[in-house]
Amino acid sequence: MTYKEQLDMARVPAHIAIIMDGNGRWAKLRGEDRSKGHIQGVETVRSIVTESVKLGVKYLTLYTFSTENWNRPQAEVAALMGLLFDNLKDEIFMKNNVGFRVVGDMERMPKEVRDRIDWLEQTTSVNTGMTLVLALSYSSKWELTRATRSIAADVAAGLLKPEEVTEETINARLVTNFMPDPDLLIRTGGEVRLSNYLLWQCAYSELYFCDTLWPDFTEEELAKAILNFQSKERRYGKTSEQVTSAQK
Repeated sequence: MTYKEQLDMARVPAHIAIIMDGNGRWAKLRGEDRSKGHIQGVETVRSIVTESVKLGVKYLTLYTFSTENWNRPQAEVAALMGLLFDNLKDEIFMKNNVGFRVVGDMERMPKEVRDRIDWLEQTTSVNTGMTLVLALSYSSKWELTRATRSIAADVAAGLLKPEEVTEETINARLVTNFMPDPDLLIRTGGEVRLSNYLLWQCAYSELYFCDTLWPDFTEEELAKAILNFQSKERRYGKTSEQVTSAQK
């Protein structure tokens, strides 16, 4: 029996976040340039997006490019930007009724990429199915610093009192405020860390790490991660007895 056949379709996570790690190593293992790994990684994105739609996932957030990635060799960054631009097309979105959003520091992105992002967000805004979110030029430290400055400015202007600042206040200032927190976070590539990704939002997410490099991550690998998620009891600080009692 496949992993997918074992899934409880009534308990598929509403929001899955993925750290897509391993493109460069995948290419290196094959004696190829790192850009070849990124190209193959795009094909994996296509298959995982399509499969997530079939499974009924509502939000799929992919860590595409971090603020720290700007420090990579200029040639690799340029290749990544070109690959991103070439693949920001509406075909896969309109075919699957998928909306498109980006979270991150867009001021650092090339103008042609920003314009393509704006166009695609507007074009897919009519779609009512899953929303694909790219975390692009993103980091949690950048996001939380941005939110803190916004709150501090309102406090300084007398629009907000310090004691009025709550979790909801912070949530509202985050760039992810349009979607729920991830239920499941997946990291491919064998590393076991969050790498400055959705740190606030993943406070109670289930975490799944696998050795599979992103270009080799298949639909069955996704189902395996979801099956692992379904084996967990999500208590949010409560006891098992409290959770059981609330479900009755």
